[in-house]
Amino acid sequence: MDGIISSLSHIKETATSNAGAINDILLLVEDLIMLHNDSSSFSPIPTSCQEIKNKQPNSPSGVYLLKTATNGTQYIYCNMEELCGSGGGWTRLAYLDMTDATQNCPSGFRLYQSGGVRACGRATSSGGSCTSVQFPSNGISYSQVCGRVTGYQYAAPDSIHHYRNDINSYYIDGVSITRGSPRQHVWTLIAAFSDTLTSSQGCPCSTGSTVSVPSLIGDNYFCESGNTGRSAALILFTSDPLWDGQGCVSIASPCCNVPGIPWFHRDYGNTTTTDYIELRVCDHGGTNSGDSPVSYYEIYIK
Repeated sequence: MDGIISSLSHIKETATSNAGAINDILLLVEDLIMLHNDSSSFSPIPTSCQEIKNKQPNSPSGVYLLKTATNGTQYIYCNMEELCGSGGGWTRLAYLDMTDATQNCPSGFRLYQSGGVRACGRATSSGGSCTSVQFPSNGISYSQVCGRVTGYQYAAPDSIHHYRNDINSYYIDGVSITRGSPRQHVWTLIAAFSDTLTSSQGCPCSTGSTVSVPSLIGDNYFCESGNTGRSAALILFTSDPLWDGQGCVSIASPCCNVPGIPWFHRDYGNTTTTDYIELRVCDHGGTNSGDSPVSYYEIYIK
């Protein structure tokens, strides 16, 4: 550590360009992360955040160097605190925060911007479609998935589509989270047309709803609408984010009172997997009539 401090002081005194100083500092940051991992408990290099937590229970949340399934290394954020009712050791696979102007949408997603809100939706389409991003587990074996997603309603999404009861299709308007191939359902985040509807365009969790939930979803879903009226508009409803557990009005209020929200959690018990996680933004219509772009997500495994 003394050597790193000495090197930083040397950079301050001798750097002749911003670029040179930044490169030198980045190299030192890598040294700091290595030092953060450096102990007899971490030999060989750990393969997951859970392994670090098991060996050093007081390890703080932060970035650690982990060994990948291909014997390479990768810097990964570890959450060492309790998430989803389970103790620390969570490995973060996915993270996006579009309030950070330096972050971009995943490849293939389309950027929405309105009133200071930035969100990532489906690629332009004249009909039903899903736009997808996958997050590899890097060979980490896991039995739990914990995460949260925040999105916004654009125009008129229509909740669940029972005529497409197929995990590989646009079975909902909203976000589908699955694992592996063939796809296995993890969680569904449904976007409804309005908070005030009990019909097929509303949320199944609303009071008096006539909407049934397909067996492939079960109880593993959240549903919200950003629209408190009954009129469609070709706008991004920025005043009420989706799936944050807030702003559910009228008959939709039960949808904000479901356990865990905004965090979703799946616990597979003794069954472990190394499946990748996939997030898809889906809608049964063209992008000019409805979409549910996401502005924030973080997904963990352990």
